[in-house]
Amino acid sequence: MRGEASRIADRESRDSLAPKLRDTREDAWRIGNELFKITSVLDHTLPLERALTDPSRPVADKVAVLNELFQGNEHPMTMEIMTDLVARRWSRARDIANAVEDFGVDAMMYYADATDSTLQVSIELSQLHSALLTLPVVRAKLYDDQATSESRVKLFREVFDGKGLNKITMRLAEHATCNLRRRRYLETIQWLINKFSRHMGESMVTVTTATPLTKEQVDRLTDIYSAKAGRPVHINSVVDPSVLGGMRIQVGDEVTDNTVVAQLQNLHRTVKAGTN
Repeated sequence: MRGEASRIADRESRDSLAPKLRDTREDAWRIGNELFKITSVLDHTLPLERALTDPSRPVADKVAVLNELFQGNEHPMTMEIMTDLVARRWSRARDIANAVEDFGVDAMMYYADATDSTLQVSIELSQLHSALLTLPVVRAKLYDDQATSESRVKLFREVFDGKGLNKITMRLAEHATCNLRRRRYLETIQWLINKFSRHMGESMVTVTTATPLTKEQVDRLTDIYSAKAGRPVHINSVVDPSVLGGMRIQVGDEVTDNTVVAQLQNLHRTVKAGTN
């Protein structure tokens, strides 16, 4: 969990630079890839993280470190993002890598917007999540920190190449296994799904169920949420057998959880509170 200073730094930086990053359009693909590489470098180089987040160190010195790191090969927007981040205060040194990764995902979403593929990528990430739920051995290997990142990426490509996935979906999925960042693979894919859902706002309704929705259920949910939003919405169906039954519905940041698991958890909390 990030400290208050890091949350403020991350939010203010992204709010400030989002319009500029969005305006890079097709260049956002290059920027996102550069930011993912920087995330990995930071994750594996604690002294660099400390140097870039040391509050006693002048910002000019930190920018000099960035210049030495990039050697003039970075996109100007990448440098602007990094310069902004190193000028802010962070609760912990490693939090700056989280912020860089956030920007990397934002760049990929803006590239998806520029290439009219945002909805496609969101759907594909959900399909990938559902597919991996039925492939426990593959899933385990994709977050095996004893294996090399190259072998994990190779495995992902062996399983999913030829499936017609958008290159943005492929890049995000490969980033998730190339740099594990102390997360399980499906957790990262779900995090990406949530980010795309928030990015699309009320145009995307993510419905998680234990079994696939029927066409009639999808049509009914589409009618209900299109009427609420005042415009057509897309139902993003995610299959997760672990919810047992019921539905979890996410619209932007709002989540309504009526799954069996959620009800059992609520019952457990109620019983526990009653015995205290």
